[in-house]
Amino acid sequence: MIPLSLYVHIPWCVQKCPYCDFNSHAQKGVIPESDYISALLDDLDTDLAAYPSVAERPLHSIFIGGGTPSLMSPPEIQRLLDGIKARLTPSAKMEVTMEANPGTVEADKFIGYRQAGVNRISIGVQSFSADKLERLGRIHGPGEAERAAQLAHQAGLDSFNLDLMHGLPNQSEQEALADLEKAIALNPPHLSWYQLTIEPNTQFYSKPPTLPEEDTLWDIFDKGHQLLTDAGYVQYETSAYSLENKQCQHNLNYWRFGDYLGIGCGAHGKLTLPDQGQARVLRTVKVKHPRGYLDPEKAYLTDSQWVKPTELAFEFFMNRFRLLEACPKAEFVQRTGLPLSTLDAPMTEAIEQGLITDTRSHWQITPKGKLFLNDLLAIFLADAD
Repeated sequence: MIPLSLYVHIPWCVQKCPYCDFNSHAQKGVIPESDYISALLDDLDTDLAAYPSVAERPLHSIFIGGGTPSLMSPPEIQRLLDGIKARLTPSAKMEVTMEANPGTVEADKFIGYRQAGVNRISIGVQSFSADKLERLGRIHGPGEAERAAQLAHQAGLDSFNLDLMHGLPNQSEQEALADLEKAIALNPPHLSWYQLTIEPNTQFYSKPPTLPEEDTLWDIFDKGHQLLTDAGYVQYETSAYSLENKQCQHNLNYWRFGDYLGIGCGAHGKLTLPDQGQARVLRTVKVKHPRGYLDPEKAYLTDSQWVKPTELAFEFFMNRFRLLEACPKAEFVQRTGLPLSTLDAPMTEAIEQGLITDTRSHWQITPKGKLFLNDLLAIFLADAD
């Protein structure tokens, strides 16, 4: 049975960051949190009625993202999680992650979230430099970021993550590595460490900042990776490092082409469902704006499309090759419904180029494949065409 996860989107934040292309909306007045939680549960009910086979599957993980979910009160998060558990059966070790902004949390909130059922927190630190945080439009300072990590340790969570960016505007190699050293010193079980990218429909896209040169970016990654390795962190995904057994199970399910329901403003879902006697992959998207999402006259679903069989291999590997672990061949067959012979031509090309190694049971991305991931994926994209 393909693992099932649930993504819950909370769209509000205090202010919109200039680099952010997520579906988030600056808070204006009081957040209608009670109405929104009720709408989330109604959205879930609608999905379960539309896809009844999903309700029979155990729930592997929940991820509450945003926006800034930590703007919501612990009692409403409790109502949300209680409502989800009343509708879906939690797996024995269900991971429940919630994103938090260091500027919106305090000790009582963290304890409240833990009591509500959250067992993992992801803290959006981004930097420990006051001027870099200001340039990124963050509402917290370095002290609040450190305090949030300390609170996470004290809250008795199973794990927590620090989100940290590098390649920031006018950032030197020394500044980037100092940020990373500060994060490591806080001893988080998990670190997401990734390079700032300029995305369309953001303030940074219309007014681009000065970013470090390519050579500097490579030196930052190379030396930063060594710092993390020396501190005991293992890279298991393109931008994710963890201490032993502290990988994010929810994100692993994404990368392994597992299934997930998506509820909330603009939330995406991916489900393997029976269609005309055959299992097929359906992708769903919900209403993007809070006003429309909360309108009782409108449907939650705005788009749903079956993934074309010719595109399944590309979609599978676009996710799977973000992971550094070997990929079982049986997993490809199970999660796409395609025979291995589908891959004869593209996989032969990838192996000949030294991007993949092959055994009877697994494929393994090589160091060269990791370095030239876009070239590797292009082989499967061309085959889809």
